[in-house]
Amino acid sequence: MLVLGIETSCDETAVAVVRDGREILSNVISSQVAVHARYGGVVPEVASRQHMLAITPIYRAALVEAGVAPTDLDAIAVTTGPGLAGSLLVGVNYAKGIAMGLGAPLYGMNHLEGHMYAGWLEDGATPEEAIGFPMVCLLVSGGHTELVLMRGHGDYELLGSTRDDAAGEAFDKAARVLGLGYPGGPAIQKTAELATRVEPLPRAWMRGTLEFSFSGLKTALLNKARELNIAVGLDQGAPAGLDEAGKERRNALAAGFQEAVVDVLVTKTLEAAEQHSARGVIVGGGVSANAALRAIIQAKSPVPVAIPRLVLCTDNGAMIAAAAFYAMQRGIQPNLAVDANPRQGLGP
Repeated sequence: MLVLGIETSCDETAVAVVRDGREILSNVISSQVAVHARYGGVVPEVASRQHMLAITPIYRAALVEAGVAPTDLDAIAVTTGPGLAGSLLVGVNYAKGIAMGLGAPLYGMNHLEGHMYAGWLEDGATPEEAIGFPMVCLLVSGGHTELVLMRGHGDYELLGSTRDDAAGEAFDKAARVLGLGYPGGPAIQKTAELATRVEPLPRAWMRGTLEFSFSGLKTALLNKARELNIAVGLDQGAPAGLDEAGKERRNALAAGFQEAVVDVLVTKTLEAAEQHSARGVIVGGGVSANAALRAIIQAKSPVPVAIPRLVLCTDNGAMIAAAAFYAMQRGIQPNLAVDANPRQGLGP
């Protein structure tokens, strides 16, 4: 079965063709990073306009790369939420047009569920085959930080989420404080790798829960950066550039921030796995591309950990196509009347 997956929830316009929920025939992604970098973050109105410009060329490129014609497609899948309203509407309406034109079934998919199913697109055994249910899924991105218990296909329980900033959002804000640019996750990682020491920063453990909080850590970083006179991204009175000593202090602070975020993410995830007798862990979302997170959770976990390769960590159409295939397998019916739902929750 050939499924076309469309993903436009934030600032990537992505279209893919996937066979039987496993084999990626094409996975074309147009990123808007360069467009939004000048603003230090995603501007929703700009994002939706960029999606409108990119969606048709990306759709055509995905078909060419896959070597298929539109009439070869068995189903269309599109992200309906959560995400930015304007961005979602571009993808949803485009998918409706394709489905109506072809007479093909249309499936509206949850963005977070897509990140969970990115692991099913890897070569070899699927997480279901290699690990088995139940699994704990750490979904960590610019807009979401959630722990979900996956008992089976479509059987999810939210165990915990962030009470303020998502981890990716915190990385973006930290990078802005330190004058490292956007997107913040890769910038913080690159800077942390240059550090010869780590500046210690606090963790918000939210004892007795599987919840997260990164707002206090972000404030601690800002206060420390101001104390060290390296808050170049926010303080108008700060120096325009840093000398070598300043750069070393900035490197150490970036390393401390990354260490604090990763420590909490890993610890909470492994606590959840132990509490719910999970047979393994899946990690998904843009922050799962972070090298420190990938290395530390795999080193510390007593159960198997599945993390997609980097291109499948960030938003992509293949994960939406894969999620739709498994939704079809469990009997979910198509719906041409799907609509964008920016606050869509993860559930059956």
